[in-house]
Amino acid sequence: MLKLIIGNKAYSSWSMRGWLACKLSGLPFEEVVVPLYDQDWDKRREGDEFAPSSGKVPILWDGDAVVWDSLAIVEYLNEKSGGDKFWPADPAARAMARSMAAEMHSGFAALRRKHSMNIRQVYEPKTPDDDVMQDIQRIMELWAQARARFGGEGEFLFGQFGAADVMFAPVVTRFVTYSLPVARFAPAYMTAVLQHPFMQDWIAAAQEEEWVLEQFEQTPNGA
Repeated sequence: MLKLIIGNKAYSSWSMRGWLACKLSGLPFEEVVVPLYDQDWDKRREGDEFAPSSGKVPILWDGDAVVWDSLAIVEYLNEKSGGDKFWPADPAARAMARSMAAEMHSGFAALRRKHSMNIRQVYEPKTPDDDVMQDIQRIMELWAQARARFGGEGEFLFGQFGAADVMFAPVVTRFVTYSLPVARFAPAYMTAVLQHPFMQDWIAAAQEEEWVLEQFEQTPNGA
């Protein structure tokens, strides 16, 4: 059976992506939650299970095969589950979905740095910094293009819930946590993501966690 090692569900956005990918694959997997930055964190990161990823989560083991990095996990599971669950069938839609997932993977540093994921909080709205607003505007552009071109009658970016939604799901939670400004069309999509059964399971588990990491419990900067 596949084994996925993840961090705290309240805070670990990359773990969420890896976990959602496992759920989307439909393949059975064992879930191992490792508390981030606890007293055993440094020692745990030196263990054999973490060595290939230099101690980062998520990390997916499939027998002797190991995959780390959420986007690599998406692609591995896409192949392993038949290649029809993660990306749109239409070539143009698939090209856009992969590009959006890659941009999410490597971009939006200001949003990530200044508004870390914390599913258990909802803060009062504050004016975001200029670099964060630029990230938000770019995300709105991408979502709008995907929905207009390929959303069809579905609720998600490319109609059905897929890899692009997996990659942007933690961003949806950030927008809610920090009451960030979004375009008028966005709340409908955000609601669809948050109400997806996989997300509901993740959010419920995050609420039940006992760990509290103070570095992720700080209110954001901004006027």
